Amino acid sequence: MSEILVVGSLAYDSIQSPEGKVDRTLGGSANYFSLAAHHFSKVRVVGVVGNDYGDDDLQMLRSRGVDTEGLQIVDGKTFHWEGKYEGDMNEAITLNTELNVFEHFNPKLPESYKNTPFAFLANIDPILQMEVLGQIQSPKLVASDTMNFWITSKKNDLLQVLQKVDLLVINETESILLTEEQNAVAAANKILQMGPKAVIIKRGEYGFVMKMGDDFFALPAYPIAKVKDPTGAGDSFAGGLFGYLASKNEPMTFENLKQACIRGAVVASFTVENFGVTPLKELTSEMLDKRMNQYLKMVTL
Repeated sequence: MSEILVVGSLAYDSIQSPEGKVDRTLGGSANYFSLAAHHFSKVRVVGVVGNDYGDDDLQMLRSRGVDTEGLQIVDGKTFHWEGKYEGDMNEAITLNTELNVFEHFNPKLPESYKNTPFAFLANIDPILQMEVLGQIQSPKLVASDTMNFWITSKKNDLLQVLQKVDLLVINETESILLTEEQNAVAAANKILQMGPKAVIIKRGEYGFVMKMGDDFFALPAYPIAKVKDPTGAGDSFAGGLFGYLASKNEPMTFENLKQACIRGAVVASFTVENFGVTPLKELTSEMLDKRMNQYLKMVTL
C-alpha cells in the first residue's frame, strides 16, 4: 500500500445537534482523515496531544495501521472544540475553542516520514504547512485544506502554500471567502490561477465540485435520512479521496480525481450518521463497498 503523511489536529470535541449531545468525543482533522484514508493507503500522522489523550484512542489508530511515530505527547491538555448545529446542519456554531497544547504545535517530521510520497496538509496555520513542506523530500503529490480563520488572518501566507501544492480541498463558503467570487464554479476557476493543479470544493449535503484544467466534475452527496453530526465530514471526504489517489501511486489525472471524489463522498456519508469518529471506527470494507455500489447506481444514467 502507498503511504500518506497527514499533518493536522487531534482533539476532543463537545457537540450538540438536534439529534443529541456528546461531551469530549474523539475528533480533530487528523483523526477523521486517518480513519477514512486507512481503507486505501497506509497513514502516518503528525500532530500533538496532551497527556490527557487516552491510550485507548492511540491504540485505536494503531490497530488500523496508522503510524503514530510523528505524534507528539506533551504536558498539558489536548485541543478541545465545542460547537452546535441548529437549523443549518452544513454550518457549525462554535461555542468554545481551547487550543491548549495545539497552540504551540511545531510539526517535526521523524526521519522515516520525510520521504513519504503523498502528503496532506490539514487546516492548520499556513506557516506550519510551509514548515512541513520544507521537511518533505520530493513528494509525488501534495494536497492541502484551509479554513476561514487562516483566509482572513494569514492570506498572504496561505497564498504561498497554494503555489506549492498540487491539490486544494476546501469548503464552498471558504472558497468564496478566499476568491471573493459568488459561487463554487467561479471560485474554482480563480483558485487554479493561484497555483494548484486541481481544486475540490466541498458543498456539504450538496456534494462537491472538482476542477482540473478545463475539466469540471460535480456530484451530490450520498443521501442520508438522519444526519446526527456533520463534524469531520469534510476531513473524512478528504481522507477517502486522498487515500484513493495515493493507492493509485501514479500521477494525478482527471479520471483518478473523479474516482477519488466518489470514494470521499461515500466515506463522508458514514461520518454524519453518528457523533464524532464513531461511525469511522465501525466502518468495514464490506460496508464501504456496498454503499459505493449504491452511490454509483444513484448517479449513473
